[in-house]
Amino acid sequence: MFDQVEDVITPEEAEEAYQKAVKSMVRLNVTAAALMKKHDAHAATDVTGFGILGHAENLAKHQRETVAFEIHTLPIIRKMKEVNSKFNFKLTDGYSAETSGGLLVALPAANAQHFLADIERMDGCPAWIVGRVVSAGERGASLSDDLTILEV
Repeated sequence: MFDQVEDVITPEEAEEAYQKAVKSMVRLNVTAAALMKKHDAHAATDVTGFGILGHAENLAKHQRETVAFEIHTLPIIRKMKEVNSKFNFKLTDGYSAETSGGLLVALPAANAQHFLADIERMDGCPAWIVGRVVSAGERGASLSDDLTILEV
């Protein structure tokens, strides 16, 4: 299968991506759970089989208020955008099925940077602000028109 992507990724880059994915998947959510409580999270979901956009849509549908999520940043392991171009895992569409893609946490905007700093300090792994809650006529989620792909 590697022969299908060898023009977009080297064996060393593939190994680096693999190691980043494994590190992400084995990371426990206990620290994040404690920090969600500390920083007054409104809601959270794991990002797995429906991708970040699918889980954001589901999260929006289950809020007390009618809200929508706008995803403006997609953190993607380095070189996976190029690999996606060969197989179309719907990675840049926000619907890539993940085995353990991390958490999507809705926090008050004023607390988000403190949450990010705390989780990186405690876990040694970065987290990112990937979107915002917007008022909406209907519940849902969408990718921003000026979506940023953040290679990590």
